[in-house]
Amino acid sequence: MHCPFCAYADTRVVDSRLADDGGSVRRRRECPQCGQRFTTFERAELALPVVVKTDGRRESFNEEKLQRGLTRALSKRPVATARVDAAVRMIQRRIRERGEREIPARLIGELVMEALRDLDPVAYVRFASVYRRFEDVDAFSVEIARMKEAEVPDGGDDLNRGD
Repeated sequence: MHCPFCAYADTRVVDSRLADDGGSVRRRRECPQCGQRFTTFERAELALPVVVKTDGRRESFNEEKLQRGLTRALSKRPVATARVDAAVRMIQRRIRERGEREIPARLIGELVMEALRDLDPVAYVRFASVYRRFEDVDAFSVEIARMKEAEVPDGGDDLNRGD
């Protein structure tokens, strides 16, 4: 790998560790030319399916769009960035596990809502109000009642851990 500081053609790895719950490898590198150290991450590039929008258009899956949607819903909420990143990875994993070439946008929205329900109930209702196009206060009440009925007694899944 080229050095990002001096563009020397060959750097050496001084340390390697698993990162992101084993989903990537973190490598610490050093340039023998300028002596600078830097970090790289290596992960398998797995193609995600094409997203089929409700109007029939197709577009490539966009991880940044997923991250932005979660972050927007969680705006000003006490949720650690690491938990949001874990939710993004979980959603991507669930999409990949389906093994399909195309996936409806609706399914991604449902996976986002599921993740938000586990991360923060206020963010969940915030997202649901836009995603499901709530028209009035009654729609909020119905969704909150549905959420309360579905509450898990043990506190939910792994996203509830404050890692």
